[in-house]
Amino acid sequence: MTQTAMTLSQDASAAIVEALNQSVAETAVATMLAQNFHWNVTGMAFGPLHDLFQKIYEDHFIAQDDLAERIKALDGHAEGTLAGMLKRSKVAEHSGDASDKEMIKAMMEAQETLASTIAGCGEIAASHGDTLTEDLCIARGQTHEKFAWFLRAMLR
Repeated sequence: MTQTAMTLSQDASAAIVEALNQSVAETAVATMLAQNFHWNVTGMAFGPLHDLFQKIYEDHFIAQDDLAERIKALDGHAEGTLAGMLKRSKVAEHSGDASDKEMIKAMMEAQETLASTIAGCGEIAASHGDTLTEDLCIARGQTHEKFAWFLRAMLR
């Protein structure tokens, strides 16, 4: 049976909100990672990488809001501090002082992590019948897998 924010149990909502907060945290860290690389990339691939990193951080900035708004629709608390996000995130910061290939690899790994985390969030939502959160997670996961594919292709 499909559940809505109003019909989910407190335990179901809490589990989904926790998974969404993990997704927000990792998306926020990946947003800053992409912006950092956008600012600091150099070399022969400067143009395409500068543009790709910008596309990623702009996408992720909107995604953070979409995920956080779903948390609020579930009557949860959206983690809004950088310290809290960094503490929670499996995506790590990077100095930005790296070669273009190191940047590509780090961003690819961030996208793979995000795809996995958000897929897990979708599975939790599905197990509780929350198709709205599941749908959001499916769409986000597809985006992260596509970015990971682009980046992986650049390393070949």
